[in-house]
Amino acid sequence: MAWQTNVRTVTPYVAGEQPKRAGIIKLNTNECPYPPAPGVAAGIERLDANAFRLYPDPNCTELIECLADYYGLKAAQVFVGVGSDDVLALSFLTFFNSKKPILFPDITYSFYDVWAELYRIPYQTIPLDENFQIVKEDYLVENGGIIFPNPNAPTGVFEDLDLLEFVIRENKDSVVIIDEAYIDFGGISALELIDRYDNLLVVQTFSKSRAMAGMRIGYAMGNQKLIKYLNDAKFAFNSYTMNQAALKLGVEAVLDDAYFQDINARIIATRGWFADELGRLGFIYPPSLGNFIFASHPSVSGKMLFEALRENGIYVRHWNRPRISEYLRITIGTDEEMKRLVQFLENYIVR
Repeated sequence: MAWQTNVRTVTPYVAGEQPKRAGIIKLNTNECPYPPAPGVAAGIERLDANAFRLYPDPNCTELIECLADYYGLKAAQVFVGVGSDDVLALSFLTFFNSKKPILFPDITYSFYDVWAELYRIPYQTIPLDENFQIVKEDYLVENGGIIFPNPNAPTGVFEDLDLLEFVIRENKDSVVIIDEAYIDFGGISALELIDRYDNLLVVQTFSKSRAMAGMRIGYAMGNQKLIKYLNDAKFAFNSYTMNQAALKLGVEAVLDDAYFQDINARIIATRGWFADELGRLGFIYPPSLGNFIFASHPSVSGKMLFEALRENGIYVRHWNRPRISEYLRITIGTDEEMKRLVQFLENYIVR
């Protein structure tokens, strides 16, 4: 088939498994274990189905203004999209167009190399150190852009703002994207740096800390010029990226800040308890500021433990990749779910 020679092929991103059977403890995709804010459920009841025959607001005005007010920004400094994956993919397309390679860590969110391959962007992975931390001096090389999550995924390691500012300041000719999908679980956002550096884009999501992974809402924050470039690319590609329900319900989620803070505090408390239990059982793990822990056991195969957990209805995430093949990424679930996991681990490790 001659036409296949003109197909743009790429090795796709592999998402975490979505189990179909009931009774599973699902700790493999970093979803929130609690429901969205009560205002979201109430907002669903108020949705007017007749309005769905109309296109949504292409400018996403209400949600953008709500986010801008929440973060103390101008509306022109905020961009929204269909989950942070959509925002990041569009950012790759918009900002990473140099012939120089973009830079990101060797252990990081596994969508980055997929987007680079899809858009034919040259890239270079920079090794993390033995503690899974960024070596800032390694980013003092010519590049066409930089991206990394903070806290990192899948490790959960958080880099302080001094390191971030060093990388941003020393790469003024490149756009630096900080992917903050997990920032609300204990880290300090790089948002305070955007007024100082016109090359910084901060990306966040409703999928984790706002318990709305199924609604697909992500957003970017930066100086007005960066956001304008993103909007120009969006309107050249698809004007109506956000559906009406997402726009309305996203506002409801942001307005209930007390609920937002409460569920995150509960996840952080459970993470602390679970980390102590893992330590008691002999696991090792880097300190995590995500809603997950990245752990391995010196006497148990990561792959075998992953499979044993799965056979017993507990889903976690495992990658058969260099440096991390013995590790499991374990999402923080409810207290009951984590207790059941610990009970299984106690029996499995001791036997």
